[in-house]
Amino acid sequence: MNIEILKIPPGAVHKKKRVGRGPSSGHGKTSTRGHKGQKARGRGKIYPWFEGGQMPLTRRVPKRGFRSIFKKEFEIVNLSDLNVFDAGTRIDPDLLKEKGLVKKAKMVKVLGEGELDRPLFVKAHSFSKNAEEKIRKAGGNIEVIKC
Repeated sequence: MNIEILKIPPGAVHKKKRVGRGPSSGHGKTSTRGHKGQKARGRGKIYPWFEGGQMPLTRRVPKRGFRSIFKKEFEIVNLSDLNVFDAGTRIDPDLLKEKGLVKKAKMVKVLGEGELDRPLFVKAHSFSKNAEEKIRKAGGNIEVIKC
């Protein structure tokens, strides 16, 4: 290996273009910006989403619907899913998360899909009427957690 190989090849590095240094420099007067126009001005920045004064895409697309900021999103657990627990178990959102029945355990709602064949003490944020009846009929109890 020679030292000549490590040198930067000719033409790889260019001198910085010095603009606005008089007419004889070749880059004087308009300083390579052309005549007038947005990009010729002082802070002539054009953002990537700018469409040349045309109505922007985000404003052209029709807006539909409404999304309430107060909406409560529940994670759903069916009664048939609760049959994995032993009789008399105290079930709460943390235990459901531990068993993998819910993902976040923030807001849990128990629905009455399926049958419950053992008495359980279920603690959740919300219950359907059907789920309440079936849990009580099986000899269990419910507790509603305040949201």
